[in-house]
Amino acid sequence: MAAKILDTIHGPEDLHGLSFTQLEDLAQELRQVIMEVVSKNGGHLASNLGVVELTLALHRVFRSPHDKIIWDVGHQCYTHKLITGRKDRFHTLRTLGGMSGFPRRAESPHDIVETGHASTSISVALGLLSGQKLTGIGGKVVAVIGDGALTGGVALEALNQAAGANNDLIIVLNDNKKSISDNVGAISYYLSRLTATRLYQTFRKRFDRAVEQIPWFGRDLLQAIQRLKKGVKALFFRETLFSDLGFEYFGPIDGHNLPMLVRILKDVKKLDKPTVVHVCTLKGKGYIPAEGDPTLYHGVSPFSIVDGKLETKDAPSFTEVFSGLIADLAQEDQRIVAITAAMANGTGLRLFQTRFPDRFFDVGIAEQHAVTFASGLARAGLKPVVAIYSTFLQRAVDQVIHDVALPRLPVVFAVDRAGLVGPDGETHQGAFDIALFRSIPGLSILAPSTHKEMELMLRYAFGKGAPVMIRYPKAPCCPGQSMAGQPLLEGRGVLVRQNRGEVLIAAFGALLEEALQAADLLNGLKIPADVYNLRFLQPLDMDHLVSLFYRYRLVCLVEEGCRCGGIGEKIAADLKLRGTALPFLHLGFPRRFLPHGSRREQLALYGLDGQTIAAAVEQAFAAANRLVPSTSLHI
Repeated sequence: MAAKILDTIHGPEDLHGLSFTQLEDLAQELRQVIMEVVSKNGGHLASNLGVVELTLALHRVFRSPHDKIIWDVGHQCYTHKLITGRKDRFHTLRTLGGMSGFPRRAESPHDIVETGHASTSISVALGLLSGQKLTGIGGKVVAVIGDGALTGGVALEALNQAAGANNDLIIVLNDNKKSISDNVGAISYYLSRLTATRLYQTFRKRFDRAVEQIPWFGRDLLQAIQRLKKGVKALFFRETLFSDLGFEYFGPIDGHNLPMLVRILKDVKKLDKPTVVHVCTLKGKGYIPAEGDPTLYHGVSPFSIVDGKLETKDAPSFTEVFSGLIADLAQEDQRIVAITAAMANGTGLRLFQTRFPDRFFDVGIAEQHAVTFASGLARAGLKPVVAIYSTFLQRAVDQVIHDVALPRLPVVFAVDRAGLVGPDGETHQGAFDIALFRSIPGLSILAPSTHKEMELMLRYAFGKGAPVMIRYPKAPCCPGQSMAGQPLLEGRGVLVRQNRGEVLIAAFGALLEEALQAADLLNGLKIPADVYNLRFLQPLDMDHLVSLFYRYRLVCLVEEGCRCGGIGEKIAADLKLRGTALPFLHLGFPRRFLPHGSRREQLALYGLDGQTIAAAVEQAFAAANRLVPSTSLHI
């Protein structure tokens, strides 16, 4: 069996001695490794298969980490990881204690920034480059950004500054949604090769200076020549935005043609001005199912390489339940409209889009705009629902406060991935939405645990006439509880298990199942335990809660969110202000960024699975029985 080229690659410097034929063979080996690992562990498939040649070309031309390569979002960094000394650990991708699915500085000096959100690369790259110049540090800085990420406002803000600054920033635009035309591509490549050469750039500088010095007409003549040049470019180039902003623009270039990529990048590396290299790639390249449906194979669960069949789950997820309900409710009420920030599939709005295309709005990767846009729809008398992941809604805190809550507009926020996100890890954990939003006046926050509760809460939200946030995790929806169908009473929850116990476990959302399991274990230990489904996180009817709590010798609040700033902290503070001596145990996430792993592993790690909850309650119950009655326990 012939030795694999990948086995000889221990760092990017090992690419320099390879022929283009060897590089192309290496590209196929890399694709095979990526497919094998992602098929077992899950991960981002289509985006990584699409940038294999581009990654090899970048590392062939630029000397990482002296030259800095910054990946926007970072979900396309698998080839980068494999050729920067991490191939032996790649099988641990996205597993607990293993390699992250995104760039992570703790893993390698080649990972320049931790990133998992879109549109940030140009800002980081420009700041880094400016800092290097001030401190005398050398090296090129390259930002690799996709066409989708350019829809984000922060990317456009960075472009605005970068074009006017005196710098040699290199932006590689990875355009993976447009087909590559042979004719236009050939002309564009020829012109890009011409304008990227040092000879052309030297001639251009001297010519411009000479023309500008012509008495009386020099400056006007130069401006006329520059306008003519832009007009000629416009005949050949599909993209003129970057040229108009002041960038040197090269492309579009076939992103799978290694010799072409290397030659263009070598020439661009020699320039001393901001440049954009427009590269066209095919998402899912090399794997037919992913090429045919790159959206489906963007972020995948484990799958079969042979037929591309994705792993299925026994129970529907909260997202799937939301998807069906919001479409059914929109059938009943034509004023319901839906907004997504480039995540129609991920947030479950694809069905809504199919059934009501005129009432569906995809605003691109622009969460701030999505929220303010929804406020405008609400002012027009519609009922907008904005479906956004918890981690991405962080970008729009000001818009939620200023544009929706302050004028008390009836916008519904469907906050997906609110809680643990498993293998996606630190950048995507929905740990902070409760702490960020619970203090906003007039904003209601609810958390369903079952299909029926999701329906009740959506109906409540659309009838409220004020902003409502419904948060739910990336998890299977809980099986129906007998009390789940009870009508909603604002600020109150419902007892889903009542044995006149001595301990009350209060929970919400998907953790209700863990609370019930903990209660079963405690009952087996002769510690009778009841379970309360909180339902409302804001507002909270504290008078009702306190009267309920006083029936028990210990109350345990379990929440899928950060303890600091969470609902448990609010309840504990209110109990203290009221002078209650009730022992109160609060379980939730610690105040730190949470690494990747499976949901089950993470629940156990942070003490939120049924067995660990039961053990914590058992210990606290024993301690509470030894306490002097006038004291209070808050763990």
